[in-house]
Amino acid sequence: MSKAAKVVAALKVDDLTQRQAKAEHKRLADEIRANDVLYHEKDAPEISDADYDKLRVRLKAIEAKFRQLVDPDSPTQQVAPTPSTAFAKVRHLKPMLSLDNAFTDEELLGFLDRVRRGLERETDLKPEDEIAFSCEAKIDGLSISLRYEDGEFIQGATRGDGTTGEDVTPNLKTIKDIPHKLKGRGVPKAFDVRGEVYMERKAFQEMNKRQEAAGEKVFANPRNAAAGSLRQLDSDITATRPLRFFAYAWGEAEPRPWKTHSEYLRLLKEWGFKTNPLTRLCKTPDEVRAFYREIGVERPTLPYDIDGVVYKVDRIDWQERLGFVSRAPRWAIAHKFPAEQARTRLNGINIQVGRTGALTPVAELEPVNVGGVMVGRASLHNADEIERLDVRVGDMVTIQRAGDVIPQVLGVVPEERPKNAKKYHFPDHCPCPLKTPVKSEDGGVVRRCSGGLECPFQQVERLRYFVSRNCFDIEGLGGTHIENFFNDGLLKIPGDIFRLKSKEAEIKKREGWGDLSVRNLLAAIEARKTITLDRYINALGIPLIGEATAKILAQEYGDADDWLAEMLAAAKERKKQPDDVRKEKAAAEVGGSYGRLCNVEQIGVTTADAMCAFFSEGHNVEIIKDLRKQLTVEAVKRRVIAADAPLKDKIVVFTGELSTMTRDAAKARAEELGAKVTDSVSKKTSLVVVGENAGSKARKAAELGVQTLTEEEWVKLSG
Repeated sequence: MSKAAKVVAALKVDDLTQRQAKAEHKRLADEIRANDVLYHEKDAPEISDADYDKLRVRLKAIEAKFRQLVDPDSPTQQVAPTPSTAFAKVRHLKPMLSLDNAFTDEELLGFLDRVRRGLERETDLKPEDEIAFSCEAKIDGLSISLRYEDGEFIQGATRGDGTTGEDVTPNLKTIKDIPHKLKGRGVPKAFDVRGEVYMERKAFQEMNKRQEAAGEKVFANPRNAAAGSLRQLDSDITATRPLRFFAYAWGEAEPRPWKTHSEYLRLLKEWGFKTNPLTRLCKTPDEVRAFYREIGVERPTLPYDIDGVVYKVDRIDWQERLGFVSRAPRWAIAHKFPAEQARTRLNGINIQVGRTGALTPVAELEPVNVGGVMVGRASLHNADEIERLDVRVGDMVTIQRAGDVIPQVLGVVPEERPKNAKKYHFPDHCPCPLKTPVKSEDGGVVRRCSGGLECPFQQVERLRYFVSRNCFDIEGLGGTHIENFFNDGLLKIPGDIFRLKSKEAEIKKREGWGDLSVRNLLAAIEARKTITLDRYINALGIPLIGEATAKILAQEYGDADDWLAEMLAAAKERKKQPDDVRKEKAAAEVGGSYGRLCNVEQIGVTTADAMCAFFSEGHNVEIIKDLRKQLTVEAVKRRVIAADAPLKDKIVVFTGELSTMTRDAAKARAEELGAKVTDSVSKKTSLVVVGENAGSKARKAAELGVQTLTEEEWVKLSG
């Protein structure tokens, strides 16, 4: 974030000018969308629920004051990101909307007052009449819709964007709490049961231990574990995960025999569903608030995670009279719990070194119970955060386990600071044995070890990345095994992985390794000696090069040896170029290997310079050459575009939902016709294909005067 943006972000909404509000609105919307993708699609949130809620609260406050900034693409008007293309799409017969949130007692009372005023206006409710609310603990899991016809479970889907979800029926059928055939009387002929897939804390911890022992991915919290388990492409994997289900709502229902929400919950139990036992019918505001306080006290001892209480008007006819606003019902609200906090002593600050050499400070704490979990470490993020908090070893600190994700240090308790506590100075040398100097990047926020692949800490992290799922994906060689093998000298560089066959006898002597496990490991390694070029490039851990960029480079250069030769040539040429070549316009005019690299689609000067810096380091090149001797890297079949291809040299963008084909199929067809398909709209874009529920890309195309096509027009054009 720039200095100007930081200044605006620190201002109160009432103090913003219209221009500042517009910039802040865009920043918040972009940040929320990015975190939505991390949370809903990748099951890997990077910020706490509390911090995410703060972003939404500020965005809503800006839109309340500056109404002209509200548009259909705003996160306040949407439920969640577009569902993944890995699963078939399911359109919900009735939308799965989210709930508005209340964070304070005053906001809750405001909701209750709005409900009463709305019902007095819409019905014959009198001021002295009671309004019953069905109150229940809010499970922290993954929202699901189950379709039943004639009492049989026929399809299940995730919430997705509220209108369209992902078909995860085979996976849902493995969950014991979901009945395949309903029992009892009064079951609607066709209806949707909605609820939450979750994982109990104890089962989550036991599963994580098994994952770690097997060298597999461990999850940050039960919610991520539940979401990741349910969205497996192999339902056999889902079947091994301890998933549970609570039913609590409905979608389409024909007929609907219940007249209140509490009656519906009773029927669900009769039909064979599990419902949350932490449910109560409350008839006054005092009863509602008392229930919230009771659940808050009970929360740490519950077997599963909750993050608040949901209140729903009990009478269905009253719900229908109150209706909906934007993305949420007027008759329900989620009253969120404050983030879990505790105080404890800071015993030390350790520095962790990541794959790219970034130094991250971690607080070592006197273990303390936070929301039922013992916490002994917490993130301090970076050097600037330590400076801002002025946190010192020996301090009493406040920590937060917001959203049950990574604990973080919130601040210092000044009155309990030891007299001899010294100001912390961020190290200027890496804590690795090489003690290489630390350099600052991104305005000083990120500090990196300059040792590159010679730094043992970076070596371990890069080796972990090398064998990860989107790279070489070597089964049985997880992060723990990598670290142990590295520390004991069995491997140091990627090429050593493919020489482990010579260490077979030594590995068999290690604890936890037998003949079968060693045989399976060596077979998995042997199977990966043939690899596609894009996976090979991605696995090298080159700064700024991820999975998508690796695919672009593979398509551009085609062959591993040609690619390496071009990168080495580009690195030499870059050293001879003046600094002003870093400017995009100048780069386009540069020839040779460096100029070619700069002008590869979606690469640009910044990424090209990072690659050139990587290939300028001799030890990096030696490691790659050594690895290359061990492998067969499959050449890419370059696309041959006919001179008369209808879309030759055209740049195409797809946005919105396509109903007649998948997005991947549409992109493949465009490439067959000679087009380059990208994900962002710019002046270079030739045409944008606009599906249903299109958002900002369609608007940007209109602003730039880029040609747009409907899906029907695209089908005709593409044949």
